[in-house]
Amino acid sequence: MNPIRSGRGLIAAAAVLLFLPASLALADSSIKRIHSTNFGIDQGEIEQITAQMQAAVDGDFLNGALLLVGNGEGVGVLESVGLLSPENPKPVNQDSIFRIYSMTKPIISVAIMTMVEDGLMALDDPVSKFIPEFADAQVIDHETGATNPARNVMTIENLLTHESGLIQAIFSPNSELGQLYGSELRGDFTAREFAARIGRLPLYFEPGTAWHYGHSTDVLGAILEVADGKTLDVVLRERIFDPLGMDDTSFWVPMRESYRIAEPIHGAAMTDNTVPRRMLSGGGGLNSTAENYVRFAEMLLNGGAYRGERIIEEATLEQMLEPKIGESVSREYYFFGDVGDWGLGFHLQPTTDNSGGPYNFGWRGIGGTIFIVDQENDFYMVYMEQKWGGPPAPFDNNAAQRVVYEAMRN
Repeated sequence: MNPIRSGRGLIAAAAVLLFLPASLALADSSIKRIHSTNFGIDQGEIEQITAQMQAAVDGDFLNGALLLVGNGEGVGVLESVGLLSPENPKPVNQDSIFRIYSMTKPIISVAIMTMVEDGLMALDDPVSKFIPEFADAQVIDHETGATNPARNVMTIENLLTHESGLIQAIFSPNSELGQLYGSELRGDFTAREFAARIGRLPLYFEPGTAWHYGHSTDVLGAILEVADGKTLDVVLRERIFDPLGMDDTSFWVPMRESYRIAEPIHGAAMTDNTVPRRMLSGGGGLNSTAENYVRFAEMLLNGGAYRGERIIEEATLEQMLEPKIGESVSREYYFFGDVGDWGLGFHLQPTTDNSGGPYNFGWRGIGGTIFIVDQENDFYMVYMEQKWGGPPAPFDNNAAQRVVYEAMRN
């Protein structure tokens, strides 16, 4: 048992801090400004990047956006443009609240690894040890729709690497299993009820034989609940949010804070994140701010610790960053084709033309957010916007990553 985590000694103090005056809360901000030239980025390059962000707002692609680059010394780039929404004309800033969707996944993955460290589970544990409905799994035949008993046992590691055989309807909508997901997974379930329901459905492929994005991390969220005997919001608060001071990261936003929520322009309205739901989605349910996510990103950049609070051991983080898509694993459904790899909960994308690394790591959210951590170049980047559908924008989370690297290398 990690002595820092087991004590959780700052929980009461964190609760007190929530009621301190804003002036004192700012003193505890994760954002300490340093000069951008610490990252090889000059003022002219910042102005060019900001102009590109502003063009996306002026063209009515986005309401607003924020880009941040920092490291353990401080934040050298913090640029925001636009407003939260036409109905809420407040400028986007570091305390604006965004639906981070799949940027929830790395948080869940780190929480899982804290439990591995604490001996509450092992990476080779069968998923059925925690969710019995995954016992006697069946694999669907894509051509006939028939099912046959799985030869491989799905493990915790398979869930972390997206090699579990679980998919998600929106990423395979025309498959028979995708349609089955669409009909069988509707409803307001708890995390454990959802995991049990998906455990009764067939798998898309043998665990460990292919990479396919899907509900794997939702199942990990349910496993966290079972292993810790608490609901997922409590598990994350005790293991990650309270130690890091992430008091604006949660599964729903209190109504008193709703004036800080960013909204999209295009597509269907995003989830009303002020309404509590039974389903605490480990795959995509969290809301957060740039200021809060900096704490998580800096912890990862610093080898698992932030301002004296160790969340995971450095060796554990190194284990999470080992490439896991071996030659025997199909990349047919991998988002990046032959480029890069995947670790235990993070993308691994090369930072040079060498596909074998070095890598940055992180992940993105379907609502337009992204974070990356680059240990070799000693920086993290957080980009926040809210965009769901609509025409492609001239600036987005892919562009954010590209322009930061271009500026650093000029």
